[in-house]
Amino acid sequence: MLSGAIVAIVTPFKGGKVDEKAYRDLINFVIRGGVNGIVPCGTTGESATLSHEEHERVIDITVEEVNKRVPVIAGTGSNSTGEAIRLTRHAKEIGADAALLITPYYNKPTQKGLYEHYKAVASACNIPQILYNVPGRTGVNMATETVVELSKIDNIVGIKEASGDLVKCSQIVRDTADDFCVLSGEDALNYPIMCCGGTGAISVTANVLPDRLSALCKAWNSGDVKTAQKLHLDLLDINQALFIETNPIPVKTALAMMGRVVEEFKLPLCPMSEANKKKLAEVLRRYGCIS
Repeated sequence: MLSGAIVAIVTPFKGGKVDEKAYRDLINFVIRGGVNGIVPCGTTGESATLSHEEHERVIDITVEEVNKRVPVIAGTGSNSTGEAIRLTRHAKEIGADAALLITPYYNKPTQKGLYEHYKAVASACNIPQILYNVPGRTGVNMATETVVELSKIDNIVGIKEASGDLVKCSQIVRDTADDFCVLSGEDALNYPIMCCGGTGAISVTANVLPDRLSALCKAWNSGDVKTAQKLHLDLLDINQALFIETNPIPVKTALAMMGRVVEEFKLPLCPMSEANKKKLAEVLRRYGCIS
């Protein structure tokens, strides 16, 4: 079962290309910080604007650099079922440990369409797969009943839940098998979702503070509720600051302020406003990320 602090890692760019050195350095930074897994090519990794070649290369680098130290959960979702199958097959062939598949976006499938999409990918690719529900991004909300039915497919092993609905998270935990993992997809709700029975989080904040996210999840999973709650409350401000503009703009800007990446995005993402950048810097100073 996947658990603990899993980082939804950014994709650094330099001069319009993937900055492989900065990316490898970032992978090692978060592993030293204690993360339990890495998700390349998710929303935070700007997957929607990566070319197919870049997407595959980023996953290749991740698997190579991680070198089995922690699980690699490759983002391989698409609004095209055929493309999702192709990306997931590549992830399996290159040695990823699992795949994360966002609900198809823009085309707004029905619940039956969602079920058939995920069933088709699972049938075509024998690799553990995690559903990803984030209706604020995709325009479609996967129903609890759909998740429960999909959980009965052997290689669908969990869900990243970013709907913000704690009742839904609780229902999924209640109605699925004990080995089906529910992972938080929203940093502000990492602790509440674990309180509902979640096993961990796929975190944006873990790019910047991997040690504190790891400590929170480890405390919870070891039964130290008081420490987990304290860490959750301590992280509230930075969790909020890293979503002051569209993700991953703030987290990438934070990493640039920390000297870990170049502040470069693929359009239509663009640099933060100066006012928000100033607010972000103030929060980063309070957390000791920058001087």
